Amino acid sequence: MEKYDVAVIGSGPGGFSAAMRAIDFGKKVCLIEAGHLGGAGIMNGALTSKAMWELSKDYSMAARVDRGYRSSGLSVSYKEVLSSVKQAAKQARLQMLSQIETFSEPKNEAGGTVVLKYGHARFVDKHTLSITHNEEEELIQATNIVIATGSRPRSLPGVEIDHKNIITSDDIMKLKDFPEKMLIIGSGIIGCEFATIFSNYGQTEVHLLDRQKRVIPFEDDDISKAISNSLENNGVIIHHTASLGTIRKKKDYLEVVLDFEDGHCDVLEVDIALISIGRQPNSDDLGLENVGIKPTERGELDITRHCALDDFKNCHIFAVGDVSVEGLKLYNAAELQGRHVIEALYSDEKMPLDYSNMATLMFFRPLVASVGLNEKMCQERGIAYRVATYSNELVNRSIAMRSKGGFVKILVSDDGNDRILGMRAIGPQASSFITSIAYLINQYSSLKDANQGIYPHPSITEGIQECLRVFENKSVLKPEAFPHLISYRTWKPSK
Repeated sequence: MEKYDVAVIGSGPGGFSAAMRAIDFGKKVCLIEAGHLGGAGIMNGALTSKAMWELSKDYSMAARVDRGYRSSGLSVSYKEVLSSVKQAAKQARLQMLSQIETFSEPKNEAGGTVVLKYGHARFVDKHTLSITHNEEEELIQATNIVIATGSRPRSLPGVEIDHKNIITSDDIMKLKDFPEKMLIIGSGIIGCEFATIFSNYGQTEVHLLDRQKRVIPFEDDDISKAISNSLENNGVIIHHTASLGTIRKKKDYLEVVLDFEDGHCDVLEVDIALISIGRQPNSDDLGLENVGIKPTERGELDITRHCALDDFKNCHIFAVGDVSVEGLKLYNAAELQGRHVIEALYSDEKMPLDYSNMATLMFFRPLVASVGLNEKMCQERGIAYRVATYSNELVNRSIAMRSKGGFVKILVSDDGNDRILGMRAIGPQASSFITSIAYLINQYSSLKDANQGIYPHPSITEGIQECLRVFENKSVLKPEAFPHLISYRTWKPSK
C-alpha cells in the first residue's frame, strides 16, 4: 500500500492549490480525481462559462452599429464557439498536467512530489482511502486527507432533468446549436450570467424566471435594478415574482406554466429549460460513515478552525471549497482554503481565515464587481455609513470607449473614522480595479488614506478617485450640476 503525507480528493481550485502548496513544504502528495482534471473550476464551471462570456461579448460588440462601422456577413456557429471554449479548457488542463509531471517521482527527488490518480475515492478509515477506477480498486494511506470534491448543479424537486431539453449548467457544453427559445429557471449569478451569454449572441429568445421583484436580491436595490435593466436592454425577458408551475414535454418543445405572485399564469413554449437554482455539495458516496463524519441536511461538511472536521490538533481530515459549510461557492475562496489547510498543518501560520472582504465578479453586461459591505448589510448590522455614487457617464475613459453604462458606489463608516467599508462597480474593467479597494478595506484604511493616490488619465479608475472626492465635496464635477449622475447620502440606525 502506497503511503503519502497528504491525499487530496478532488483536483478543482481547492484541491489543486492544496496539493501544490504541500509540494512547497516538501511533502509527498496523492491527488485523486474522479472526472475532469481541474473540476468545475475548468470544465462546466468558472473557466468554460467565462470563456463563453468573453466570446459572446466580442460577438455583441462586433454586431453593434452605433460606432461608425458595421460588420458585414457576421455569423456565429455554436459548434465553433464550443470548440474555442474547449480549447481554453484544454490549455488550462495541460498546464496543470505539466506541473504535475514536473513534480512527479522520481523527477523531483530534492523536494515535494505529487502523483495524480484517476478514480472515485472512499474512506476506509481515517488514514486509508480506496480508489476505484475502471472497476479496479487500489488502497492508499495518508497522514492527512483533504476533501475537495466541489459541487454539482442542484436539481429542482418535481422536475426531471433529461439533459436534452431540461438541462443544468453541466449540459451547456452538450448543446448542438443555439436554442431558438430558452427559459432560465433561477435569477442568481449563474442564471443571469447565462442569460447574458445567450442574449449577447442574439440567436436565442431568453426568458428568465425571477421569484423576486429584482434579480440578484442580496445586492442593494440600485445594483439589482441596474442589472435587471441591462439584461432587459440586452433582450432578456424577465418574469418577475414568478415561480415554476409545470413543465410539459411536447414532441418538439416544452410547454411551461409560470405562476405569478398576483395569481395569474403565463404559458410559454421553449426549446430548452435551464435549471439554475444553486449547487449541491458532492459529499455523497465518500464513505464518510466509516470515519464518523455526517454531512448537514444540505450535504455540506461542517468544518471547524482551519477547515478541520474535528478539533484541529487531533484532526487529520479537512474539507475545502464548495463541499464545506464555509465554502462560499467561489473559485478564489476554495483556493484560499486549500492553501490555508496546508499552511496550518506544516507552518507556524495559524491565523484564522477571513472571508469578509473577498472581492467577487458577476459576468453580466456590463461587468459587476463587489467587495466588502453593501447598504443592506450595514443596515442589518446597525452600522452608520455614508455612501457616494459616481456615474461612468462622467468618466472620460468610459466616454472615449463609448461605454457609459454603470457607476462606482463606495461606502465609508460614519463614526468619525471614515473607514472604507465596501464598493460596488458596474462597467468596463471593473474586475481590474476592485482589488485596489479590497486592499484598502483589508488594511482598515480611511477615506484620507484612499485619497492619497493619484490615478492615471484617462482611466476607468478615475471614477473611483472622483467618487472618493465626493465625500469631502472636492470632486471636479459636482452633484449640484449632475444630481442624476452623482449622489451622496448618509444613514444611521434609529435609536
